[in-house]
Amino acid sequence: MTENELTIFLISDGTGETADQMIKAALVQYMRTGLKIIRYKNIRTEIQVRSIFEEAHAIKAIIVYTVVSETLRKFIDVTSQQTGVSIVDLLGPLLEKLSVHLKRDPQSQPGLFHQVNENYFKRIEAIEFTVKHDDGKYADSLDRADIVLVGLSRTSKTPLSIFLSYKGWKVANVPLVKDIIPPIELFQTDQRKVVALVIDPETLVKIRRERLVKMGENPGGDYASLNHVIAEIEFCKELYRKNRRWPIFDITGKALEETASEVERVIKSAMPEKWGHIN
Repeated sequence: MTENELTIFLISDGTGETADQMIKAALVQYMRTGLKIIRYKNIRTEIQVRSIFEEAHAIKAIIVYTVVSETLRKFIDVTSQQTGVSIVDLLGPLLEKLSVHLKRDPQSQPGLFHQVNENYFKRIEAIEFTVKHDDGKYADSLDRADIVLVGLSRTSKTPLSIFLSYKGWKVANVPLVKDIIPPIELFQTDQRKVVALVIDPETLVKIRRERLVKMGENPGGDYASLNHVIAEIEFCKELYRKNRRWPIFDITGKALEETASEVERVIKSAMPEKWGHIN
């Protein structure tokens, strides 16, 4: 090995991405060439560690590691003393300090950060999908939704969609309008994921009138009249009768969280091969 050559072995019981970024952030402080980083992922046994140390000793590499298991960290320390290979523990000291401060032991479960990070990006993706597919937009991609909500105007389709998206569901909602045939894609997608919403007529009238007043519009038109709303609801119910696979949820007087939980339960039950494993 020449003076400018250096090999860093990165050991991680997860993906090693965090340690990799930390090493690279540190290395920019050094003006030299010939630096080489070799990453070893999902290292969780003493046999794996011993093999890496043997290779590191042979080429005079140093080892940087992020390992949550205290037992494995101790083994790495002992092996370092036995082989003379230099080590840098990026995670152990922090875990020890946090344990003292928080008065509790870490879970010592590898890959938790990656799982949390992955779930975060899945939620962001779900939210973006849901916002994009609000109010019947992009009906040609309904098949990509996890849940499709249908219902009249002001039956909480949008807030329910957004609430579910924050829990990781990709939701599309399709407004129903009296005497207008819904988009054909609604009937071509998997019918098990379509959820129908209904509401008490008088409640819907009140909601619509309040909405119109807030917008500075006249609340006396057909949109908020009881007779018109009753006719709209009957139109929906007839459509629902023709599509008996759609579960019907009456949202009258129900909190958003309650309706969302019921929708989740029904979708998971209807599609156990896809969602049965989710709590």
